[in-house]
Formats: sequence, C-alpha cells, structure tokens
Amino acid sequence: MNKHKHGARAKLGKWIAGALVLAASAASAQAQEKTLYVGMNGGDMERAFTQNVFPAFEKANNVKIVVVPGTSTDILAKAQAFKDKPQMHVMFLDDGIMARAITMGLCQQMSDDPVFKDLYPSAVMKDRMAAGIDIGMTGLGYNTRIFKEKGWAPPTSWMDLADPKYKGKVVFQSAAGSTFGLHAFLMYNRIEGGDDKNTEPGFKKWASTIGPNVLEYIPNSAKLAEMIQNNEAAIFPLTPTAIARLKKRDIPVEYAQPKEGSVILMVGECVIANNSEPELSQKLARYLLTPEAQAAALEHGGHFPSNRKVQANAQNEATLTQFQGYMANAKILDWDVINATRPAFNARWNRTVER
Repeated sequence: MNKHKHGARAKLGKWIAGALVLAASAASAQAQEKTLYVGMNGGDMERAFTQNVFPAFEKANNVKIVVVPGTSTDILAKAQAFKDKPQMHVMFLDDGIMARAITMGLCQQMSDDPVFKDLYPSAVMKDRMAAGIDIGMTGLGYNTRIFKEKGWAPPTSWMDLADPKYKGKVVFQSAAGSTFGLHAFLMYNRIEGGDDKNTEPGFKKWASTIGPNVLEYIPNSAKLAEMIQNNEAAIFPLTPTAIARLKKRDIPVEYAQPKEGSVILMVGECVIANNSEPELSQKLARYLLTPEAQAAALEHGGHFPSNRKVQANAQNEATLTQFQGYMANAKILDWDVINATRPAFNARWNRTVER
C-alpha cells in the first residue's frame, strides 16, 4: 500500500514538475514577446492597421504593436516631449509635419532596402529619413446636384474657383489651419506667378479673383457635408478619399483633377531616433512599405499605396488605376520653405483674407 502511495506521489511530483517547466517556458516565451508603440491617427486608420495590417508582422516577429492615437500635431508633440527617452518606436505624420519632425532630429534614417525602388519618388523624404505609406492628393470637389441643376460642366482648373458664376458658392478651408486650404492657395499662387517661398502674387490677386466667390472660410472640412447637402457649397478643395467617404453617405459630390495638377498629400512614417528597439522598428517600417502591407491598407482602409507594385483586388482596381492617373501630374510642395515662413503666412492670411 505504501509502495502504491509512494508511486502515486512520485507521479504527481513529476506532473507538477512538468507543469512548472511548461509554465516557465510559457512565461519565458511571453517575456520574449516585445512591444512596439506606433503613433498614428486614431479612428478608421487605427482600425484598418490594427485589424488587417499589423497582425502579419506581429505573428512573424513575436511582437505586439500598440497604437498611440492622435493627430499628427499630437504625435509630434509627444515625440518632442520624450526626445531623450522615446516612448514610441515608429510614428505616422502628415508630410508637412513630418518635414518638421526630421528638422527637429526626431527621426533616424531608414536602412536601405530594395523596396524603396518600388515607391513613387515623391514618397521618399530627405534621403530615407521618412517614407510615405499612404498617398493622397488635394484637388477640387464639386456638388453634382448644383452642377446638374445649373447645367455646368465639371471643373477642370484651380482657376475655376475664380469663375464669377460660382459667386457665393465657393467654400474654402482656412489656409492657416487646414492642409486642403493651404494646398489650394499655394497652387493658385503658383498659377499667378509665385512659388512656395514667394506668396505675394497669391495674396495680391486673391481679393479680385477667388475672394469674392467665397461664401465661407471654414476651419476644416467637418462642416462641408452639411453645406453640400444644404446646397450652399458648389465647389471646394478636397481629396479623392474624402470625396469617396462622402459618396458612401449618399452626399452628391464628385472629384475633379485640376489640369495644373493636384497637390500630393502624404502620410509618412519614420523610425523614431534613439528608440529602445532600433532593429525591430526598422523592420516594421520596411514591412509597411511592402505590397503585402499596403494592399491590406488599401482593401480595408482605402489608403492609397506609395508602392507602385501594389495589386488591388477587384473592388479597388478601378479606383487604384484612377489614382495612378492623378499621380501623373501631382505636385510636391517644399515643406521646409513653407514651415520656415508659416507663422508669418498664417498671420497674413488671418489679417487679410479671413478678417
């Protein structure tokens, strides 16, 4: 009997020891799983990436990706506050804000890789200090219901904003606070003979051309849907992506590519300088430039790829082909010049245009 008890006890001891080994190895595996923090826009973009883009990388590299949500300005402020001991590893920023982040020394150069040759040249910023993962462009949006009622042909030029027939029907986002408004003003300024450094021609001619047509200067595009539905807004600066979202809500809008070119509006990524996981951060940044990652972002979030080799599924094929056509004459702004003169520009815009 004692022998039997002794045997049972030995078996139990072995089982406990085995269980402890398993628990220890599970804990060890858990301990080996690293965490990367990515600063990016919350909402739709965060959902698309956490559910459909990041998982493949997490699984392949035994890593957990945690999103730090916020606007580009929020993320930049967080990166700046922790410059000496970064809390994030990679950040997504709008191109104009990214140019500032690079100047402030917050990004480290991305390691060279064949994938960079597959990107649109405009997607590689400052010798690989950052790279675009989502490319859009600002062109013109128009209210198809008003245009149909009036028998107007779709707009074809930035200068259509100055056509007297649109008096009181142009809605313009503030160039001091909105990227869309700034893009549209700078393209108008180029047509009038200026450049990103010299905005004198645009300011000089505004009051006698586009200015009289503007019904309202809005701080951002949030109010636009309501103004279109109320037949207040006929024509306005906007992106194909924003137009597509409005159309899904049955709002009567369409996008028009200006003949002078749209303006590239890009979300870039950069690896944060001096972060705690430099190699893994670089690996994630490279993965996000691949056709695999960008096809998933296109399919599940409507994010247009910077990688020219992305193959769209049947549902997105026509849209991708159209986007590639828009890219043919899209213009790039000189953000270093714009950012350097931005406080003075904003003050002048607020004083002379939105007064």
